[in-house]
Amino acid sequence: MSPPPLQTLDEPNLEALVELMFLAAFADGEFSPEEKTHFARSVESLTDRRIPQGTMDALLQTVVAQLQKEGRAARLASLKERLASPQARKVAFFLAAQVVVADGIVRSSERELLLDVAAALELDQAEAADILRKLAAS
Repeated sequence: MSPPPLQTLDEPNLEALVELMFLAAFADGEFSPEEKTHFARSVESLTDRRIPQGTMDALLQTVVAQLQKEGRAARLASLKERLASPQARKVAFFLAAQVVVADGIVRSSERELLLDVAAALELDQAEAADILRKLAAS
């Protein structure tokens, strides 16, 4: 199972995608320097280096500040607005789910986040659960 193509996403959509992947990685409240390095390399690879490292660092700092100030529900609502197309939302959800299952353990906080993400992005809950189940099994 692989994500839909990213080539059609513009920069605001890519930034929203990165934010969502970060929220997924940060679902358990931890984001160590090692995780940050791995995350940055993964995003760099996924986006074909369309987001420079300096922009990535600034984006992640902004995401953390906004998350602390506004809360997760407000950030998810913002993602819905920025990921306007159904295709962009599916790409974002798929990649966030990949981040969650990457360590082989789907914690309850991570599963809860993904369910919140699916609801916020108006994705079919059964389809979202199926994506998560398939990714976790692979």
